[in-house]
Parts: sequence; C-alpha cells; structure tokens
Amino acid sequence: MNSINKTTELEDIKINVKMRLSALWASFMFLYIYVDYLHLYMPGVVEGILDGKMFVFDVTQGLVLGALISISIPALMIFLSVALPAKVNRWTNLIVAAVYIPYSLFNVIGEEWVFFYGFGAVVEVVLLLLIIRYAWKWPRQES
Repeated sequence: MNSINKTTELEDIKINVKMRLSALWASFMFLYIYVDYLHLYMPGVVEGILDGKMFVFDVTQGLVLGALISISIPALMIFLSVALPAKVNRWTNLIVAAVYIPYSLFNVIGEEWVFFYGFGAVVEVVLLLLIIRYAWKWPRQES
C-alpha cells in the first residue's frame, strides 16, 4: 500500500490591528442593536412606545436624535478603525471604547431583566476591553 503521510497545518493568516478593531466594532454593533431590538419583546415596552414613552422619558425628536447619535458613533468606528491613520486611530479607539463601557453598564441599572441586560452588558464590555487592549498594544515600527 503506497500512502504518503502528509501533515498539513491550517494556515493562520495574520490580521492587522485595524481589521481586528473593525471586526470588534462590528460585533459590538450587532450586539448593541440586538439588545435594543429584543428589548421590544419585553411586556409593556411597545405599549409605552405607543404612548410616547421610552423608559421614563417622553419620546421627542431630541431623545430619538440622541439615541441615533449613540448608535452612530460605534457604527462609524467600524469604518474609522480601518480608515484613520495609526496614531489617531489608536487614540480614537481607546477613547470611544472607554466612554462606551460605562454607557453599556448603565443599561443594567434598575432593570428587572437582569440576566438579559447583564449578559448583553458583559459581552459588550468584553468586546470594548478587547478594543482597548488591541489599540493599546498597537504594533510599533522603527523610524
């Protein structure tokens, strides 16, 4: 029996830091959006929206604009993580991810659905901490 024993290893392509950051922001955005979307299935939420309330706030153009801005920033980070020059990119990722950590944790405070919001917040914070880690350890090149 003629058999050639070949050992092949899976190719592990090195992904640069910009692509890693962009992928982490994309993952964060999927989770961020789906937590808000699945929130609509909680009892009483849709009725509140139909009555013009979001949480305890009246639904106004300003409130909805604020929500859109809070979603737009991490959405833009998917692109900016690839497009910005390294030095600006690094600091932008560090600052935006650090700002969104308390923002993600805020959603858990006072909620009855602690497991739902807690799980979402923990995964969001882990993704944001990975963003901070990769941005902080941005590879250096000699000048």
